[in-house]
Amino acid sequence: MATLESDNNAILDILIVGAGPAGLAVASRLCERSPSALFTDEEHQRYHWIKKHGHRMSLKCRKGGAVIPSSGGSCCSDAGGDAPPKCRLRYKTLVLDATGDSWMNRWNKLFATFQISHLRSPMFWHVDPAERDALLAWAHELGRQDDLVELRGCVGKEISKHLRKSRISKHSKHHSVVEIDERERKDYYTPPQAVFADHNKSIANRYGIQDGLIRQGRVQDIKYAKFPNVSRTEDLFQVKSEDGTTHYARSVVLAVGPANAPNIPAGIEGLSPAPGQWEQPPRTSHSMRITHGQIPDPAVQKIVDSGRTTNVLVIGGGLTSAQISDVNIRKGVTKVWHMMRGTAKIKAFDVDLAWMGKYRNVEHAYFWGAESDEERLEQIRKARGGGSIPSLYWKKVKAHMASGKLELRQKTRLTSASFDEASQKWTVKTEPPIDEAVLPKFDFIYFATGIEANVETLPYMQTLLESHPIETQGGLPCLTEDLMWRDDVPLFVAGRLASLRLGPAGPNLGGARTGAERISWALDEFLEERLASEESEGFEPEIFDEEQVAFVTGRNNRYRALSIEGEEEW
Repeated sequence: MATLESDNNAILDILIVGAGPAGLAVASRLCERSPSALFTDEEHQRYHWIKKHGHRMSLKCRKGGAVIPSSGGSCCSDAGGDAPPKCRLRYKTLVLDATGDSWMNRWNKLFATFQISHLRSPMFWHVDPAERDALLAWAHELGRQDDLVELRGCVGKEISKHLRKSRISKHSKHHSVVEIDERERKDYYTPPQAVFADHNKSIANRYGIQDGLIRQGRVQDIKYAKFPNVSRTEDLFQVKSEDGTTHYARSVVLAVGPANAPNIPAGIEGLSPAPGQWEQPPRTSHSMRITHGQIPDPAVQKIVDSGRTTNVLVIGGGLTSAQISDVNIRKGVTKVWHMMRGTAKIKAFDVDLAWMGKYRNVEHAYFWGAESDEERLEQIRKARGGGSIPSLYWKKVKAHMASGKLELRQKTRLTSASFDEASQKWTVKTEPPIDEAVLPKFDFIYFATGIEANVETLPYMQTLLESHPIETQGGLPCLTEDLMWRDDVPLFVAGRLASLRLGPAGPNLGGARTGAERISWALDEFLEERLASEESEGFEPEIFDEEQVAFVTGRNNRYRALSIEGEEEW
């Protein structure tokens, strides 16, 4: 992707905010000419063979006999092996990321902090636009297929035809749920984090979007207006960073995940901050702001190393809370108290299986057929159901409980906490109450309570919300079907904030890939006029004519290739 040099007044075509999964999915999809959403595996093989070897063939006109010599090489000789060709990068693009200057920087750091060995998601959830089974193929290419872990309890969960009919007759307003069948067993494994990380690097290398594209910078403000000192003819986005730099772009892609401040439960006396604020008290941490990126906290680790008794409190009911509890115990903490306000929900994924299997289109049909965004929001909440723990980690939790190192308290809420400066410990109270003789003083408190997704409270979106307001539901923007802010505002939203258009899987890897597909189509259409004008001014065309490739691969109507009288045929 064409990158921008240090000139702040240069106009970008696309500015992507966020270098996580959603940002990488959009950037790579913009480069892919034959995405898996449009092409079968057989078409992929033929298309890439023609792109790689087509230049070595001479073409002969049938009537005149003139020969068009081969170019003597391959247009993708730099891609290496049988890899798909690197695309010719068409747009001036820049990626801003608050945490680093590389793809998946925050993702990789969090996985390292929580010591996560395998992803939670299945093999077909990844950000590669070229192939549905790209991650599975990559694992085999690395020879690490034996490291894949089967997600048990997914395959073979179908219900019988008799039971399905019985349910329909009893609950006519509810559609029957069809889960995962045996033919999809290969999909329901999960990859090691190392394999997934290597796959992401290979995607960036394949499309040439690795070096010089990403800059570290925290966005401070986004404004859409005319800036006569930059361009007199078109509206532009002005994106300011906290370090004082300013960028101008024709379009912006917001790929920031939930993006808001950590969500601390309200109503905790001595701990709950004012709305939208979080001043971290001593010996506490939110799961998304782990001190020094280390579990246990360095202060707690010193106590552990000295051989003294340590007690840690973990608040939360999702996978992250289980991971934090597990790491603390494995690192030597004497006992972890794990509290959640509801009951533990055990399921393989964030979303229900019915949204992921062969018949997921049934669920999506009900979602897209909803009469309002309020109805869609309810479907999202029902499908996700709050925090949950996969069976693999639930087994670890039960093992720690059996050993006496973990105390799990369900349907328990933290009501107050006070910190003693002398002992550097927390005294807490709960509802329902726990006997003070049983409940210890805690050396550290972790909040694994998630992050709220609310576009209305994002500081850098306030200017745009004021000048170009849109409706929201539950903090999620009511975007166009192209995931655009408004028809007259080319700001595109990916990831969790686009859930009202992507569905319950919007925050996950599957949603990142689906969103990238929609955004790339809309961006190509929006920037087509600008690109055409550059080509007319001498922008060098691709060596191998795209019309010829379209003819040979059967992508267009082949009658378009028929000669007009008086012209030569090729």
